[in-house]
Order: sequence, then C-alpha cells, then structure tokens
Amino acid sequence: MALFVGRHLNKIDKKGRTSVPKPFRASFETQSFRGMYAYPSFKFPAIAACGEEFMTLLSDSLTAETDFFSDDQDDLAAVILENANQLSFDTEGRVIIPQELLEHAGITDQALFVGRGREIFIWEPNAYEAHAKEAFSRAKAAKRTLKIKVKGDET
Repeated sequence: MALFVGRHLNKIDKKGRTSVPKPFRASFETQSFRGMYAYPSFKFPAIAACGEEFMTLLSDSLTAETDFFSDDQDDLAAVILENANQLSFDTEGRVIIPQELLEHAGITDQALFVGRGREIFIWEPNAYEAHAKEAFSRAKAAKRTLKIKVKGDET
C-alpha cells in the first residue's frame, strides 16, 4: 500500500486541473486504477484522496466494523463512498478536481498536497498553515508521544 509524505504546492487552472506531485503520482500508478479517489474530508476543510487499495480497505472496514443497516454504516458510507470521485490521470499526470470538492476546501488557484501516510489531503494553502500551527500547538501542549510498533513484536 502506498505511503505518502511531504507537502507539494501546485497551481489549479480554470478547469480545475492540477498536476499531482510526482512522488504521489508514482505511488498511485502502481495500482490497477491509474488515478486517485478523492472525497470531501468531513474532519477538515480539505479534500481527502487515496489510491484504490486504501479505498478498498475503507470499504471493507466499513462493512466489517459496522453493523449492516446501522446509522453508523449509512453515515460513513454517505460521507466517504457516496462522495468519492475517481480522478484519472491524463497523459501529463494531471487530474480534474470537481468543483464541489474545490468549494468544500476553499481552493481557488493553488492546492497544497499534503502526505498523511495512507492518504493525502489537498488544502487551500492558508487554511493548511492555520491547521498545521494549531495541530503542532495541541501536540506540544499535550506532550504527545507515539509508541513505535515493530512488525512481529506483539508486546
């Protein structure tokens, strides 16, 4: 499964086209669908995007981790799966981001692609800067730590 890290700033043209950063695009292109899945983040004013493998994992988790016909399953399916768009790469590695996604994120002429492990988030640059400062401050104030789990180590 792809691993996305780093930040890349790209322009958006009047048609909603933007180049997907080469390191991200290379990870997406190893999967059977030559493109990415994008949907509005329900946590951030940003666009969430992932490859086919992770989208399949989301769908499988939705089925396995929620009760069939439950409100939780319905809500999460509505937020993620029903709002997802398959964005195919053109010959130059660009995608067209639908207007409703651009509006959700407040993106006009520039998009900041932010790697977040298995997903990327596409932000309006100023909104991301405010979010990043706030997240850093919260983590620092709470003295956040992370336990590193080594494969095969079940302790």
